[in-house]
Amino acid sequence: MFKVLIIAYYFPPMGLSGVQRILKFVKYFPQNNWDPTVLTSGETGYFAHDPDLLTEIDSSIRIIRVKGNELNAKLSSLGTIKIPSETTRKIINRINQFFNIPDNKVSWTKKALIEARKLLTEEQFDLIFVTAPPFSAFRLGATLKKEFKIPLAIDYRDLWYGNQFSKYFTPYHSYKHKKLEYSVLKEADKVFVTNRRIKEIQMETYKFLESNDVMIIPHGYDPDDFAAAPIIKKKNNKMILTYTGSFYEFITPKYLLKAFAKLKKEQPEMTDNIELYFIGAQTKELRKLSVKYGLEDNVKEFGYLTHIESVARIKSSDVLWLMIGKGKNCDTISSGKLFEYFGSRKPILACLPEGALKIYSSQYGAAYLSDPENVSMIKDNLVKIYEDYQNGNFPTPNEEFIEKFRRDFLTEQLTKELQFMVKNNL
Repeated sequence: MFKVLIIAYYFPPMGLSGVQRILKFVKYFPQNNWDPTVLTSGETGYFAHDPDLLTEIDSSIRIIRVKGNELNAKLSSLGTIKIPSETTRKIINRINQFFNIPDNKVSWTKKALIEARKLLTEEQFDLIFVTAPPFSAFRLGATLKKEFKIPLAIDYRDLWYGNQFSKYFTPYHSYKHKKLEYSVLKEADKVFVTNRRIKEIQMETYKFLESNDVMIIPHGYDPDDFAAAPIIKKKNNKMILTYTGSFYEFITPKYLLKAFAKLKKEQPEMTDNIELYFIGAQTKELRKLSVKYGLEDNVKEFGYLTHIESVARIKSSDVLWLMIGKGKNCDTISSGKLFEYFGSRKPILACLPEGALKIYSSQYGAAYLSDPENVSMIKDNLVKIYEDYQNGNFPTPNEEFIEKFRRDFLTEQLTKELQFMVKNNL
């Protein structure tokens, strides 16, 4: 088997969407002739934990945990911590971005570098695979590539330079991020990204990159999750529209709730038969908006659920909802939840800007597309969705399209490319 050292700061028992991609790669690596060793963070204070996720991977897979001095590690005694308000989150984020380049996980990467050097000195690995954010992990990978002359693959879950959440306070901040990314890309043997827009921006920004240097491996869904998750029986015949995930900055429930409140005034008999489910770690914003628009009877918050519990709610819903706003480079966002929605075969109310996710949603064949901030358009789609629900007339999704996003299939694609990298290095 090929041996790969995987560097991933975010990994179970941490929860939330950031761990899913690498977890599923690790799960399916062995059946594709790859033996992974995962180098990840130690105990952390974090917004969600889901220890059950670790049961998905074979117990023989080695996981090495390194505790750094980053804020998450210092808060480890608190375990799962509450998500701060959006205002507080923005302030903390801006402070971190001002003082930490590329991010506030640099202290962890320094500790991880020591452990990685030890591993690579004592054992023979065929390849190093690093997933980010945090982008300081990419720098760690580049350092190891230089020292040990082992092929380096880097995996972007989000855009680095020009990221939609980035704030460059001075020309120096912008210059430094771009310079660091340039140096990493120069060392990388292969770059993986989640969508075409990220690839386009990278190739526009770094002219030395050729199309074959950057490969798109999108997010996906795991059929095993849907097989394991039970269907939750309804207590009534109301239509259930469900959202899974958190809200922050460009991702807000405001426009959906505004549209629903408008519909409630116009057709209360319709909205009385619709329930809005929200699954995930939330701030107080959702509750405040529910009260503001008089939707307390319609909105039901479930808080953070384990991944399987979340999939069970997705399976048991009638319609699923996704929203991405119109901020800078929001067209690069590859929300993992959309692909999990695809795996459910449910109709989707997709409130999206132009970009990768909107294209995917259109190809899905069972999406009601809306401008993310057009309240009237969202309201009209709600009416259409409810009528289709009443008439048993929901659109049928494209099964051939859905099959492309199976996690086992995507991992097979990835490992074939990694195998080419190793052979080219011989």
